[in-house]
Amino acid sequence: MNPREGCKFQPKNKNIVLMELWTALTIGALGSLHCAGMCGPIALAVPIVGKGTLSKFFSRLVYNGGRVFSYALMGAFFGSLGYGFAIWSTQQGLSVAIGSIIVLSVLIPFSLKRFFNFGQLMNGFVAKIKKRMGLLFGQKKWHTLFLIGFLNGFLPCGLVYIGIAGSVASGSILGGSLYMAAFGLGTLPMMLAVSYLAKWFGPNLRIYVRKAIPVIVLFLGVMFIMRGLNLGIPYISPKVNNAHSVTICH
Repeated sequence: MNPREGCKFQPKNKNIVLMELWTALTIGALGSLHCAGMCGPIALAVPIVGKGTLSKFFSRLVYNGGRVFSYALMGAFFGSLGYGFAIWSTQQGLSVAIGSIIVLSVLIPFSLKRFFNFGQLMNGFVAKIKKRMGLLFGQKKWHTLFLIGFLNGFLPCGLVYIGIAGSVASGSILGGSLYMAAFGLGTLPMMLAVSYLAKWFGPNLRIYVRKAIPVIVLFLGVMFIMRGLNLGIPYISPKVNNAHSVTICH
């Protein structure tokens, strides 16, 4: 019999859960400038249902609700993969591994990254999403606003990939879903601000964002590594007893 058969996870310590959600919110907030630069034009083009300031606000809110929902679904899927990985290792080890990959993604020279560019493989998928979104933009209905945001959430984005890495490290379907939902909520204030402060999100801001993103990603990678090192720092690297808090095997 496989020694790992019959293993199941114990409930996580409350501090670990809070730390994961805090990390996800932080990733979303820090990365929201990137979201504003990349998805700002879409957010500005989203149609408004009704008239007046409140209609504009709720239209943008419904659109962003669709984004957060798509993130939560992705989080559930990748959290289930993380559960499988964690059975064969530990959540702390998985967090260190993911953090190391994130750090390396920043430190690897740009010339080498060209060999790991999978953008071409995504072109057909992205084209279909954009085509469907284009059809929805002509319909001023509440459900179409939600669908626009939902489809927008599946467009390739480096910061979303970081959030997905966190959902994998959560090691559960529910944990992954909550992680990505928190990530989406972290981006919400900036994405709402785009609709009212459009003139601030021009080419100069995008240049600033491109320079800042590697630093932010490096910081987040280090956070993942610290999380797995059991340093006893509340909400950043809480102490976990791997022998008793990761799995129970029968």
